[in-house]
Amino acid sequence: MTDGTKKLHVAFDEGIKRITFNRPERRNAVDAETQKLLRAALEASRVDETRVIILTGAGGAFCAGADLAALNQSEIKDFDVTTSLRDDANPIVMLMRELPVPIIARVDGTAVGIGCNYALACDIIIASERAVFAELFVRIGLMPDGGGTYFLPRLVGYHKAFELMATGDTITAEEAYNLGIVNKVVPFSELNATVNKLAARLVASPRIALEKIKAGLNHAANTDLASALDYEAVNQAACFHSPDFVEGVTAFLQKRKPVFSG
Repeated sequence: MTDGTKKLHVAFDEGIKRITFNRPERRNAVDAETQKLLRAALEASRVDETRVIILTGAGGAFCAGADLAALNQSEIKDFDVTTSLRDDANPIVMLMRELPVPIIARVDGTAVGIGCNYALACDIIIASERAVFAELFVRIGLMPDGGGTYFLPRLVGYHKAFELMATGDTITAEEAYNLGIVNKVVPFSELNATVNKLAARLVASPRIALEKIKAGLNHAANTDLASALDYEAVNQAACFHSPDFVEGVTAFLQKRKPVFSG
């Protein structure tokens, strides 16, 4: 199934939903319409057969942030940015973290501004060797939004996060890997195969376990050890009593590969 919406392309095949920013002439910078389309595509993943989401961009860029060209000077003066972030950008990031399915960021080329933070909000980031990342808000007199102040220091520590945000410096894919921002860097020629192989592996994994892993990590990021332990104890029950656990144990004892039903 394919949705050929101009600014956002959504394709669905065998449990994998591929969401593509489709404004290559703007390096996939997002405007209000694109954000609404993205939110709708994510919302649909709550109820459709999505098992894995791949978030990417068309034309050699991931996302160049917000499309500032969509506003002229008079509009900037009267623009209610707080309401815009609360109504459009923030719900997208919350959805990405709350959805019970893994989200893979397939990053090629530019991932800057809120585009960088969309990538950080994903569960796994696979980057081509020509990908670049930047919290470049400061270059135009802004602070980061889209969850950057939450995600980045948890990955690289306070001091490095402050440096990257206060300078707006661009870092390469290799630098991002060394900082623990991305999971893997591959040649562009191998990017699709690497991402598709990972997505297929996740689709074949026990759905309830992936859901609880994601939820558990989100919970633990904002709590103490005792609460994390109790969360594991309570939510392990859903996994323990699932058909996938029975299949996993049976396959282990029979020394074969499990076939999870989800």
